Amino acid sequence: MSNDTDQRLAERCLAGDLRAFEELVARYERTIFNSARSIVRDYDDACDVTQSTFLKAYESLSQYRPEHKFFSWLYRIAVNEAMKMVQKRDRHVELDERLATTTGGPAENYEQTELAEQLEDSMMDLNTPARVILVLRHFAELSYRELSYVLDLPEPTVKSRLFEARRSLSKLLLKRGILANE
Repeated sequence: MSNDTDQRLAERCLAGDLRAFEELVARYERTIFNSARSIVRDYDDACDVTQSTFLKAYESLSQYRPEHKFFSWLYRIAVNEAMKMVQKRDRHVELDERLATTTGGPAENYEQTELAEQLEDSMMDLNTPARVILVLRHFAELSYRELSYVLDLPEPTVKSRLFEARRSLSKLLLKRGILANE
């Protein structure tokens, strides 16, 4: 793997160097997959979204603008692909693998796993736009500016939607007894 920047790899790819695109895929495949899975809630669908994301990125690489981070541009494609996938199917799919932890003793691991499952279930009960914005902000750690670009929304709208998504999640967590009423 080279130490080239994403922008340089994109330039190399546009010049015909397919290995440069392979490096971009290697850098971001896991992150795109994990985010897609959080949105579409299904392993196989997340694989499809990841594949279509990189295919679309490759096909439209000439449209990438270096003033934006490549990662943000790629995320925008991934979110659009994931949202299309969610719109295509109208069924509720449970995640088949649960979050697990390997730290601490068995009792602590059990409690952490239970908490992770309850949080995951609560996230899945949110509407898709709320889940997407929470995943992108808290799991992908995108800034407000990056969220604005990825979601194609003004920053104040991003902040407002993130606030509402957090509030909805808090209500679900309170209802399930995960959070204590203050």
